Amino acid sequence: MFKDNLIQLRKYKGLTQEALAEIVGVTRQAVAKWEAGETMPDLEKSRLLAEAFEVSLDDLANYEPETNWGMGVPPKGKHIFGVVTVGDKGQIVIPAKARKLFSINAGDQMVVLGDESQGIALLKSDSFLQMADMIRESIRTGND
Repeated sequence: MFKDNLIQLRKYKGLTQEALAEIVGVTRQAVAKWEAGETMPDLEKSRLLAEAFEVSLDDLANYEPETNWGMGVPPKGKHIFGVVTVGDKGQIVIPAKARKLFSINAGDQMVVLGDESQGIALLKSDSFLQMADMIRESIRTGND
């Protein structure tokens, strides 16, 4: 996993082994050994790699593209939760991992937003209403 993720991310960022080695503060040979699976970086070097690639340390070490439709490691904070099927009345089931991460529970109300070029977004209604109140207050007081 780690070595494959490292290779994929380095190539995605358009970096040579030499350039990545310079960013992390190691030799090109060290990067080559990591990519070959001969050695592993220490925790500090792993953290620097994750920062350089803008991914979580967990995803750098453990992400498995096979379980995510072959997609590469996502940027930090981005997730692929799965495919859902829309029922005949438009209902969907939010995947358990997404419900847990975003603390969505039975009975919670959601706001559905849409952008024809971006897609649909779901927000918890209380968060959305708090944001709307902040915007209204900012407009009322003339603050940016």
